[in-house]
Amino acid sequence: MANKLIGEMGLHTKISNIFAARNIITAKDALSMPEFELMELLDVGMKETKSAVALISEATSPPCQSARSLLERKVENEHLSGHLPTHLKGLDETLCGGIPFGVLTELVGPPGIGKSQFCMKLALSASFPAAYGGLDGRVVYIDVESKFSSRRVIEMGLESFPEVFHLKGMAQEMAGRILVLRPTSLANFTESIQELKDSILQNQVKLLVIDSMTALLSGENKQGAQRQHQLGWHISFLKSLAEFSRIPIVVTNQVRSQNRDETSQYSFQAKLKDGLQEHTKTYDSHLVAALGINWAHAVTIRLVLEAKSGQRIIKIAKSPMSPPLAFPFHITSAGISLLSDKGTELKGPGINTIHARGHSDMINFHGECS
Repeated sequence: MANKLIGEMGLHTKISNIFAARNIITAKDALSMPEFELMELLDVGMKETKSAVALISEATSPPCQSARSLLERKVENEHLSGHLPTHLKGLDETLCGGIPFGVLTELVGPPGIGKSQFCMKLALSASFPAAYGGLDGRVVYIDVESKFSSRRVIEMGLESFPEVFHLKGMAQEMAGRILVLRPTSLANFTESIQELKDSILQNQVKLLVIDSMTALLSGENKQGAQRQHQLGWHISFLKSLAEFSRIPIVVTNQVRSQNRDETSQYSFQAKLKDGLQEHTKTYDSHLVAALGINWAHAVTIRLVLEAKSGQRIIKIAKSPMSPPLAFPFHITSAGISLLSDKGTELKGPGINTIHARGHSDMINFHGECS
């Protein structure tokens, strides 16, 4: 709630615009300052400052509710809830139906592990007819690294659902429901997602994919506090967009290395030698999700795709509806498939550890597939 946008709290337009002009975007930005300091920064009277702070506080900290009232509210809003099936039986059963509506779901893992493959399969599922287990809607696919392939999506459809995709014109119709955007910069991306908010409901959009958020931010030269502020704004906006539109938003996150000498870098930015990536240290050192702790707190579901002892694994590392579980998988012409629908429960540091060793043939260092 601290990252809730001030512009969406019902403040008077004039005072809301003043907050925006002073770059005070979220409730946390406003409430972390003393009222007198905030008054001076906004250049308004103390009465207006106190009134704005009270409204922001009320919007950020809703009144306590009983378990009964929460249950009644859930029943009233049942038609707004739901899940996007992944068509991976064990994963869908564990997540109570698939990727939940109205929240952020993150896929994190090293390059070449299958994140984009997973996203394309989800896009296919969202656009698929409801009679066959899909959402029968449109998809907005923000393809930052140009990894989306219509040909691959159609191949997945033909192999996974041959009885439907062999119908005349069905493959073209499904592919036509997926709108692919390729932003050239973070500013271009920001403009695109702001415009999306008004068009999602009108155009029956049932899924938003961002592949990948890390690549967008890595293209910026800002560091430290400026970079965290950028990330904070996008976290707030995407969470708000998910809640407002009641659709699943899936975002991919890359990994970075954290060596003992404290050297950190994005895995895809490692130095090249003789045309190959020098990955001995990068992949032998501790790997962590690239976007950091604030992003980790913002996502509701975190799925980690990793390689360990020659085996690809998908882990449910964070979920309010499931214990931490790991499922072995492989990638075929039909897309990602689980090798077993029974997950292995994880405990201790293994829940959040990310591995990328022992399966060197799956790591593509030229960015051709992830």
